[in-house]
Amino acid sequence: MDAPRYPLPELKDLPEDMRARILEVQEKSGFVPNVFLALARRPAEWRAFFAYHDALMLKEEGTLTKGDREMIVTATSAANHCLYCVVAHGAILRIYEKKPLVADQVAVNWRKADITPRQRAMLDFAMKVCLRSHEVDDADFQALHAHGFSDEDAWDIAAITAFFGLSNRMANATGMQPNPEFYLLGRVPRDKGARK
Repeated sequence: MDAPRYPLPELKDLPEDMRARILEVQEKSGFVPNVFLALARRPAEWRAFFAYHDALMLKEEGTLTKGDREMIVTATSAANHCLYCVVAHGAILRIYEKKPLVADQVAVNWRKADITPRQRAMLDFAMKVCLRSHEVDDADFQALHAHGFSDEDAWDIAAITAFFGLSNRMANATGMQPNPEFYLLGRVPRDKGARK
């Protein structure tokens, strides 16, 4: 794998709020996802990025499940050819959906994935926002409504797609690589004693 184009900062050199968040993630997952250090070289941007990430991905309102959100990220990141986000969010999708094959299917060809008609409508809209947002019209919202999505849900789908479009482009431009740990998440049982 290629080395990142920008040197990663040392955890000890980061501001306390950032270091605390990264250590919290490490405690929960057993490793530090590369995105946390790759973006940490610019603390103000790091804080803004993760604040928006959390507002979109951790919100309680709306009908999108955590699995739905990760499915949007995985499918649109594949369309944007972002290895880091496909692998990382595909791993999280495997965990939330408890269907390891679905994440791979969504990453390779979401139209042939074993997903519900509701999820298919969601990804139809997400992919249009991802690839042809200038063509989004009322018919796209009506298609979502037919599957029980509200206009606020449509906003969430669009915002997640747009936010990860930024993430995909930064990951690609900086040469960010997925952590090896992501490849096995949700595929094999986690060894509780292997935390780092």
